[in-house]
Amino acid sequence: MLKDLPLSEHIHQHCNESMERALLAERHPLWSRSCPELKDIDFIRLGLLRCISVVDSGRHFLQTNEQIYGQLLPHSTYFKSLKSHRRTSMLEAFEQQSYHLHSETLLSQCIDYLKAFPELDEYTIEAADGHFIDHPPCQDSFRLI
Repeated sequence: MLKDLPLSEHIHQHCNESMERALLAERHPLWSRSCPELKDIDFIRLGLLRCISVVDSGRHFLQTNEQIYGQLLPHSTYFKSLKSHRRTSMLEAFEQQSYHLHSETLLSQCIDYLKAFPELDEYTIEAADGHFIDHPPCQDSFRLI
């Protein structure tokens, strides 16, 4: 990671490299398609922004995105893209390459946070956001006794 880059530029570069790798990983990816209204890389960027934005809904996010970044995106385009099976496949391919890219970066810097736990070597470890939630109480009809 280049330390003199702003975070937004680092994320932009990481996304572009992950997408390039995803496209090269398959001979003819079925998920690869040109969508001029909402490019795949913009769809990923919007997804990341949506995750880190403090907004109440998808519509609120689009309004905020337009105000801050000046990007007008029709509601129907955005919400239909969220239901796209092709985009889901694209995200799966992208995520694999993003994971490999992160792993390479950590390895190049000799960072292994789980090295102290050899008992975890045989498992795939995935990170979560670190929050714990209380689950709702069981409904009477579903209560296990």
